[in-house]
Amino acid sequence: MPTNVAIACQGGGSHTAFTAGVLRTLLPELADSDYRLVGLSGTSGGAISAAAGLSGYLDDGAEGAVDTLDALWGDIAADEAFETWLNAWLVQGMSAHHWSFPTPTVSPYDVPATAYGERKLREILDRHVDVEALSALADPDTPHLVVGTVDINAGRFETFEDEHVTVDALLASSAVPTLFRAVEIDGHYHWDGLFSQNPPIQELLHTDPERKPEELWVVQINPQSSEGEPTDVADIVDRRNELAGNISLNQELRFVETVNHWLAEGDLPAEKYTHTEIRRISLDERLSFESKLDRSTAFIERLTARGIEAAEAFLGDLGDGHEHAVQFGSSHDEDRRRERPDYGGE
Repeated sequence: MPTNVAIACQGGGSHTAFTAGVLRTLLPELADSDYRLVGLSGTSGGAISAAAGLSGYLDDGAEGAVDTLDALWGDIAADEAFETWLNAWLVQGMSAHHWSFPTPTVSPYDVPATAYGERKLREILDRHVDVEALSALADPDTPHLVVGTVDINAGRFETFEDEHVTVDALLASSAVPTLFRAVEIDGHYHWDGLFSQNPPIQELLHTDPERKPEELWVVQINPQSSEGEPTDVADIVDRRNELAGNISLNQELRFVETVNHWLAEGDLPAEKYTHTEIRRISLDERLSFESKLDRSTAFIERLTARGIEAAEAFLGDLGDGHEHAVQFGSSHDEDRRRERPDYGGE
């Protein structure tokens, strides 16, 4: 019998090009292995990558997943003159703000570039995410798809699942409130899922018996640990945002570990609950917060390549029979320096 696997993809803006590299490697392998993909979840860029990869897979198998992810991120990359200028302006402006240079705080509702960015992202999602194909996910024999957002009117987490995953839901999951306007769905306004479940975990576990995962693979963007004391403004901002991005993930994984412990102790009925092994595939370098906005082609291609490399290492460890969580590289090597990419493009 194949081992049921669910993949949860943390959000993190352009850093989730790493996630695309991971998924374009894992999805073809899962199609021809002793593992069965039963669920995918994501938030923000993780949700976009998960939905696009699964959409391509449903349309044209493993090759479709790879082609769709490549095309999606190729379109997201800033490769035209205006796009390159806008990308540099956004990233450098955010960097200056974090270094406490006097920069104006402007609502996204007052910036014309906001509408342009929203329109462009919607066009990209319309082009690469086949929502008609996702409607097939209502069938319990297909993988479960979960997208995380926050309902800012009700003040609660809200997920969109399977056939309810639409382009609007993906836009809502990516609507960082300082950069994009809220997205209205069913009369309520929604913001980026980074404020809620990053990424959704429990929805992958509380599902049909056929879709219950025996293993949970987490694609983690934000570093879990860090060496030393952050002292300058940029390092403080970076670490604060890394910690904030990991809060919900760590809470949900701790719950999974608690259930596993109760099962092992015989405190829960084995016929109703499943032990879920947790494995992580983590980005192996620490990057500045403002680089999450960086859409330069060189930066995106480099992170995608790192995702491919990380997934290949992860699969190699699985083949060697490693039983515990796998982290590719180290987020806190003493000789590693926080990298700030060239924001001016290639």
